[in-house]
Amino acid sequence: MLTAATGGSAQAQVDEDAVTAWNANAGEAAIAACISPVDNPLHESRLYAMMHLAIHDALNAIDRRSRPYAVDLQVNPGASADAAVAAAARDVLVPLIAQLPSPFPQACIDAGIASVDADYTAALGVIPDGPAKTQGVDVGQAAAAAILALRAADGSDTPLLDFAYPQGTDPGEYRFTPGFTFVFAPGWADVTPFVLNDSSQFRPGPPYAVTSKKYTADFNEVKALGGDDVTTPSARTAEQTEIALFWVESSPLQWNRIARTVSGSEGLDMWENARLFGLLNMALADGYIGSFETKSHYNYWRPVTAIQTADTDGNPSTSADPTWTPLVETPPIPDYDSAHSVEGGAAAGVLKRFFGTDDIGFTTCSLTLPAGSTCTDPSPVLRSYTSFSQAEEENGLSRILVGFHFRDAVETGIKHGEKIGKRAANLYLRPAP
Repeated sequence: MLTAATGGSAQAQVDEDAVTAWNANAGEAAIAACISPVDNPLHESRLYAMMHLAIHDALNAIDRRSRPYAVDLQVNPGASADAAVAAAARDVLVPLIAQLPSPFPQACIDAGIASVDADYTAALGVIPDGPAKTQGVDVGQAAAAAILALRAADGSDTPLLDFAYPQGTDPGEYRFTPGFTFVFAPGWADVTPFVLNDSSQFRPGPPYAVTSKKYTADFNEVKALGGDDVTTPSARTAEQTEIALFWVESSPLQWNRIARTVSGSEGLDMWENARLFGLLNMALADGYIGSFETKSHYNYWRPVTAIQTADTDGNPSTSADPTWTPLVETPPIPDYDSAHSVEGGAAAGVLKRFFGTDDIGFTTCSLTLPAGSTCTDPSPVLRSYTSFSQAEEENGLSRILVGFHFRDAVETGIKHGEKIGKRAANLYLRPAP
């Protein structure tokens, strides 16, 4: 049974199969490897997507229920599905964690790999030895090798810290955010997508001009709500502060936790889960790729820069606060569009189409709330939602409340992500004839 005891967990006890177990295992490995819950959702999203595609292709080699993604395999239908899932997951996770780039230390990488190997040993240990187990391991390893080969030159080896990124000087142009002398992974815009034709496929139109009335409204909103309430007063309520911190957590970690919860409540079987998590994680991975392409294209400044230097923006309706400080330190990435909001739109877009409805309720936790309130604490703070849309909207709102984004970046990001999720669910891993 799966409980709320660990960071990658669901919130209610639900029946766990090998697919959902390895989804949770991957989250724990990402945390051990120091890329989650906040430090590198880009490689985290790629890791989950590749693992779940290998799992999907391995299971469908045993019993064809949906079309494969990376490789079309066939194996004795008596092969162990649990062994296939474990081998596919392990053989993707270990090399991808081993390849994590600087600045992630070797100790973190070693801990991530150790987490995976411990889970793999435990998973195989409960499967009886024999031909079924051997065949299952073989097909899982073959599926893993196929997705690793397919993605070997996808551009994900781009440097994470770009100290030479050109800063803008005109109003609205991005410049380094306080505390940073680099931009995070601008080359992610050039990573090969999983479901998009190219990273610019759904690129939205431009952000508001800094002299426009709509920009002024967005500026004043984030200025009033997004401050840290220490250096900078904030009009946030206590619940809005909770929302802001709740959704700071990595989008791949949170939306996979949500999907496990809903999978359990809806009674999905192993093959249905393989398809669900394959679609979800391809959309999440492409959400980052598409959003980073948009960010690179428009190179728009963050609220912290805009507010601190508003006396130079040419907009007489904005006023500067040189000491304005957001609730959480602003990530060193351009504002538009909000990748976190794209992720929410992509996830909700897949979940709505997979389940055929938006109106499924669920409850979840977070690892980025104050100590005593997180998923790993005895009494975590739980937030409940009546639909996927409600969660995607709150996820987007959180980026205003935390001081990271203008509303335009949030609302545009959700729409961008919805298009990606729709494309994934409509075109990939379709039910087999």
